[in-house]
Amino acid sequence: MKKIMSLFILIVALAVLVTACGEKSQEDVIKDLESRLDELSGYKTNAKMTLQTGEEPQVYDVEIWHESPSAYRVVLNHSEKDQSQIILRNEEGVFVLTPALNKSFRFQSDWPENNSQVYLYESLINDILIDPERGFTATEDDYKFQTTTNYTNKNLNQQEVVLEKKNLTPKSVQVMDAELSVLVEVEFDDFELNTSFSEDDFDMDRNMTGAQLEMDVPTMSDEEEVEESNEIDEMKRKEDFTVFYPMHEPQGTSFSHSEDVESDSGKRVILNYTGEQPFTLIQQQSRVVEATTPVKLSEGEPVDLGFSVGVFSEAGDNQSISWTYEGTDFFLVSNSLDKDELSAVARSVYGTHEK
Repeated sequence: MKKIMSLFILIVALAVLVTACGEKSQEDVIKDLESRLDELSGYKTNAKMTLQTGEEPQVYDVEIWHESPSAYRVVLNHSEKDQSQIILRNEEGVFVLTPALNKSFRFQSDWPENNSQVYLYESLINDILIDPERGFTATEDDYKFQTTTNYTNKNLNQQEVVLEKKNLTPKSVQVMDAELSVLVEVEFDDFELNTSFSEDDFDMDRNMTGAQLEMDVPTMSDEEEVEESNEIDEMKRKEDFTVFYPMHEPQGTSFSHSEDVESDSGKRVILNYTGEQPFTLIQQQSRVVEATTPVKLSEGEPVDLGFSVGVFSEAGDNQSISWTYEGTDFFLVSNSLDKDELSAVARSVYGTHEK
C-alpha cells in the first residue's frame, strides 16, 4: 500500500512539474517582453481599428511600419470613405499628410513617445512594463494584460492587450473608459517582426506621390486637366457641404449662434458656443493644394483625434486644433479650454451632423 501511495505521489509531482515547466509565469513573460523591446529592429503589420465614441462605430484600416529606433509610417484609411492620412517620422521631423488634398504638415515633435499609441507594438509593451498593478491572464494560445494608459484622450484610461503566446506579437487591444465600456478596439493581422526597409520607405515626397497614384489624384503635369477637375470637385463639395456639430460640450457651455460667410475659398460656417468655457468652431470645404506649394512647418504638434490627426497650436491666450474630415476643414479655437478639453470637443465633432 505504501508503495502504491508513493508511486501516486511521484506521478502527481511529475505532473505538476511538467505543467509548471510548460507554462510561463507573469515574471517570465515580462522578462521576455523586456528582451523583445531591446532587440526589436522593426516591424510591419496591418490592423483594423474600430472607434465606438460616436453614434455609430467608425472602422479604419491601419498600416503600420516601424524601423528602430525612430522611423514610423502609419497609414489611416476609412474603410467606407475615400479619405486617408499618413503619419511619418524620419530624420527631418514628423509629417502629417492628406494625399487627396495634397496637404502636408511638418512638426518638430517627439511623437509617438509622448503618449500611449494603440496601434504601435512598442508602445503597448511599454504600457505593460511600466504598470506595477497590471493584470495578467494566460490562456491556451494568448497572454492577456490589463493596464492603465497614457492616451491624449483621458476617457481612455485602461486597456486589455492580447499577445500571441508563441512569439509575443499583438493580436488585439481594447481600450476602455472608467465604466469598462470599450471605446477603441484594434485587431492586428500579418504581423512581421524584424523586417527590412529601403532608404526611401519613410520619405515624405515618396509617400505623398505613391498615395496619390493609388488614389488616382491628378498631378500638375496637365494644368488644364487639374483646373477642370478642381472646378468639378468644388461644385460637388458645394452641393454636398455638411455642417457638423459637437456631441460634447463642456459643462456650463452651450450653442449660441452660427454665421455663414461666403469667401473666395468657398462657404465658411462659424459656430459660436458661449458660457463658462466658450469656444468657436469654424468649418469650410476642403480645397486641393497646388502641388508646387511647399510643405508647411507647423509650430504646433500632432494630436490624435481617432478618426483624424489634427494640429494643436497656441497663440497668445488662444489654443486651437485644426483637422480635415470628410472633405471639410475644421478649426476649433478657445481662450478658456486647454489642450485636453479642446481635444475632447474635437473628437466629438464627427459623431453627429446636420445639413
